[in-house]
Amino acid sequence: MNGGEALVKSLIDQGTKIVFGYPGGAVLPLYDVIFDSELEHILVRHEQCAAHAADGYARASGKVGVCIATSGPGATNLVTGIATAYMDSSPIIAITGQVPTNMIGNDAFQEVDIIGITMPITKHSFRPNHPDEIPPIIRSAFKLASTGRPGPIVIDLPKDIQEGELSKYQDKGLELPGYNPTIEGHPLQVKRAAEAICKSERPIILAGGGVIISNASEEIKTLSRIINAPVTTTLLGKGAIPEDDPMSIGMLGMHGRKVANLAVNESDCIIAVGCRFSDRTTGDVNKFAPNAKIIHIDIDPAEISKNIEADIPIVGDAKTVLRQIINCLKNKKVNPATKKWLNEIIQNKEKYKPKMDFESIPLKPQRVVKELSEAINKDTIITADVGQNQMWMAHFFNARGPRTFISSGGLGTMGFGFPAALGAKVAKPENSVVAVCGDGGFLMTCQDLATIREYDIPLVICIMDNRYLGMVAQWQKLFYDRRLSHSYLGEVPDFVELAESFKINAERVEKPGEVKEAVKHAIKSGEPTVLDIIIDPEEILPMVPPGHGLTEIIGEKENFKKTSEKESKKVRA
Repeated sequence: MNGGEALVKSLIDQGTKIVFGYPGGAVLPLYDVIFDSELEHILVRHEQCAAHAADGYARASGKVGVCIATSGPGATNLVTGIATAYMDSSPIIAITGQVPTNMIGNDAFQEVDIIGITMPITKHSFRPNHPDEIPPIIRSAFKLASTGRPGPIVIDLPKDIQEGELSKYQDKGLELPGYNPTIEGHPLQVKRAAEAICKSERPIILAGGGVIISNASEEIKTLSRIINAPVTTTLLGKGAIPEDDPMSIGMLGMHGRKVANLAVNESDCIIAVGCRFSDRTTGDVNKFAPNAKIIHIDIDPAEISKNIEADIPIVGDAKTVLRQIINCLKNKKVNPATKKWLNEIIQNKEKYKPKMDFESIPLKPQRVVKELSEAINKDTIITADVGQNQMWMAHFFNARGPRTFISSGGLGTMGFGFPAALGAKVAKPENSVVAVCGDGGFLMTCQDLATIREYDIPLVICIMDNRYLGMVAQWQKLFYDRRLSHSYLGEVPDFVELAESFKINAERVEKPGEVKEAVKHAIKSGEPTVLDIIIDPEEILPMVPPGHGLTEIIGEKENFKKTSEKESKKVRA
C-alpha cells in the first residue's frame, strides 16, 4: 500500500463518502487512487468552492467536510474557505499537495508553505514525513476537527509521501498532549448560574453557533420555558430554536430585530450559550446590556470575557452544561416576575413586527423573503451569501430549525452562499436547498454552475439583483454622503442568459407573487435553477451604526439623509 492508498482508506475508515476537489500535479498520485476508489469526488471549478462546499457539507450534516487541492495556487485558493471555516468553527479537513520532501524550501515549481500561510486560521496542521504516518494523522485530524470547538485542519502531503510504500497500515491516532476539551461545566459555577437565574426578573437567552454545533436546541427550548426567558440569537445561532416559536425574538445586533435589541438592553440576566460576543452582536461594548449579569457558557475558554466581561463563566459543552443547569433548577423556584417580563416581550414582538407585505415594483427584498418563506417547508436548507442579501434574510426570515440556515458569519465571505449550498445539498440530498445570493457575491463563484449541471445537483439559486454591492452602497449612502465609489456593478451579465449558457434552468422574477410560485416550481422540477429576482436598489436595511448601542437603531430613509457630518467622521475613524 502506498501513501495515496493509505490516505483514501483512512478517509473511508473515518466515514468519509464524498470529497470536493480539483486535481493538479502535486496530487496526481492521490487522484490516481481516487479513480478506482469508493470515494465520490465532486470536481469543482475553483478550489475556493471546494473549501466552501466542504464547509456547507459540514454545517448541514454535522460531519467533517473534506476538500482537496494541489500545491501552490491550488492550496492558496483554499485559504479563504479555510479562514471562513475557522471563524465560524466549522469542521473541515483541507488536503493539499506539496512538492517532494527533498525539494521543500527550494522555491520549487508550485511550492508554497501552506502550513505557514494557514497557521493563524487552522485548529492544527500536519505534514507527514513518512507514508506510515498518514493513517494516524487522518484519524487525529478527524478527532481535532470535530471535537471541542470544531475547526479546520490542513494536511500537507508531499508528492513522494503519496507515492511511498507503507511498512505497516496502523491507524491508531497520534498522541495529542494538552488536547483535552472540557465537556462538563464546573458544578460550583453551574450552581451559581442557577441561583442567579432564579433571582432574575428579566432573563434572556442568547444562543450562538455553539448551540447548533453541540445539538443543544432542545435544551435551549426547555430552559427558556422553565425560566420564562425569551431566546435571541447571533447570526450563526439562527435556527437554534424555530424562529416562529413564541419564545423566539429573532437575531440580535447590528442588523438584528428591534424587539431583540431592546430586550437585551433591558435584561437583568443574560445566559449566553456558545457565542463569542462579536462586535456585530454587541454594538458598543460599553453600552451592552448595562443592567445584566452575564452567564457565559462556551467550550473555548479563550472566548470567556474576551469581549464582554462574564460574571459567571462556565467552560464546557453547550448541551452538557445546559442539562446541568436544567437539573439544578429542578429544586429551585423561578422568580414569578419573569412571567410579566415574558408577556411584555411577546407584546413588543408583535408591536415591532417587521413589515414585509409590500406590493411595489421593483420588488422590496422584504417581500422576496416573505414569498420565499411561504414557498419552502421546515426542512428546506437556506444558505445566504454575504451583504445586504444576507442581512435581509437574517432579519426577516424565520429559520425553522438547526442546520437549516447557513451563512458566513465571522469572516463575511462574499461568494460563500452558492458553493455552501452545493455542499449542503450533497450532504442532505433529501432536503430542498435554496441559495440566496446578491448579484455581487454570486459573480465571485458563479463558474460552479458547471459543477451543479455536470453532477445534476438540484439547487435553487435566488439572486437578489439590484446591480449594486448592496451593503457597500448602503454604508456609502449613510456615512459617505452618498458618494457611491465603485459599488455599482453595471448592466452585465444577464443572469438568465448566463445560467442558460451552463444549461441551467433560469427565470427572471420582477413582480409581487412571482417569487413564491417560481421557487415552488424550481424545487418541484428537481433541476438546478437560477432565479434572477429584480429588487429595489434604493431599499435599505435597519441597522445599529458602528460604535453605537443596540437601541440606537436607524432604518428609515430619512434617517440616512439626516446623518450628521460628525457621525460620518466618527464611523470613518
